[in-house]
Amino acid sequence: MENKELMAVKELREALDQKFGQEIVTMDLSLISSIADYFVIATAGSTPQMQSLADTAEEVMAKHDIPLRHIEGMRSGEWVLLDFGVIVVHLFDKENRQFYNLERVWGDANII
Repeated sequence: MENKELMAVKELREALDQKFGQEIVTMDLSLISSIADYFVIATAGSTPQMQSLADTAEEVMAKHDIPLRHIEGMRSGEWVLLDFGVIVVHLFDKENRQFYNLERVWGDANII
């Protein structure tokens, strides 16, 4: 049986896809980092879409009783980080997604 965090990550991936998030990647960091167990990374095509994706992330996590601990970058329109403790959601515009390249930085993580 899956834990509630993994179920939330899978549901979040689907919800971001339904909101037209691009290049969605979910990573399992549980064996390689104490920062978080999961990263969910997505690209937004515009600032309003980034806000919509962030709102969607908050809604899905709230449904699973996983509270938002911290949010950064919402005003920039270039990136947003939503920290739900064991799950961290990274939303980027295309340019910043390529610049930060979290998939390379965390290349030892399992993609789920």
